Amino acid sequence: MSWQPCDDPKLGDARACDLIEQVIVPRARDIGGFEVRRALPAAGRQMVGPFIFFDQMGPSEFLLGEGLDVRPHPHIGLATVTFLFDGQILHRDSLGTEQAIRPGELNLMIAGSGIAHSERTSEIDRRVGGRIFGIQAWAALPKAHEERAPQFAHHGLNELPRIEGDGKRVRLVMGTLFGETSPAEFPHPSLYAEAVLAPGAVLPIDPEYDERAIYVASGEIDIAGDVFGAGRLLVLHPGDRVSVLALSQARVIMLGGEPMDGPRHIWWNFVSSSKDRIEAAKSDWKSGNFAPVPGDEKEFIPLPE
Repeated sequence: MSWQPCDDPKLGDARACDLIEQVIVPRARDIGGFEVRRALPAAGRQMVGPFIFFDQMGPSEFLLGEGLDVRPHPHIGLATVTFLFDGQILHRDSLGTEQAIRPGELNLMIAGSGIAHSERTSEIDRRVGGRIFGIQAWAALPKAHEERAPQFAHHGLNELPRIEGDGKRVRLVMGTLFGETSPAEFPHPSLYAEAVLAPGAVLPIDPEYDERAIYVASGEIDIAGDVFGAGRLLVLHPGDRVSVLALSQARVIMLGGEPMDGPRHIWWNFVSSSKDRIEAAKSDWKSGNFAPVPGDEKEFIPLPE
């Protein structure tokens, strides 16, 4: 998804917890008929593991005939990680991919040296109306992979491991958790998982990765006596085992991984370890040097001036 204009996130004012390094409260803004809450990048925190961008989309409901329309736009140096709780998005990209994503599935697009894509509501869904609720994240690529060939992968509902029991339902999207490993391939140790918790359920989070965070998408949770509601990104201290207690029906995203190999520059839809590379990408998009998106060639998002 294109990086739409949105106010910078700010630090939360929840009382400190020894297990939590930072509380990030995303700023909400309506863009194009649906709500976005941007948690990363944030003041004082660029990345958690490789994740450098984290948006909550919705929950929003479209009127008949309306829908999501993110026109073709470019990316370099990152992977888009799209995961939905509700609704459907039609993805098209310059590799010729046309793939709908539905709740519980993963669209993983590795931009590498450069790719263009669009994300829209299909014509069928526009005729019946619908909702959208999910997460769009970007994961920065390691320096050795920033210029790799672009690639797209889709993992369906039955491909992603699911761990259930004791009031928990966990879907592993990327990485390794609770003895399970996701089939999604990404060239850096990473964790991304969705957990749906019944009231009273406890979710343990082991320190398997140096950098970890929990995003509360809905409901209310307790960590060591501190209560957090929806729309909070909780960055955890490294090395500590954390227990999340659901105070109500709750949905949380676990994300993180090993630290990235240095800081990244981020401008619009471009991520790179090199400012010069971003300048080159800006010039390429403005000059029309990115490959077009088959089936969606009539429109595009111009380079911000």
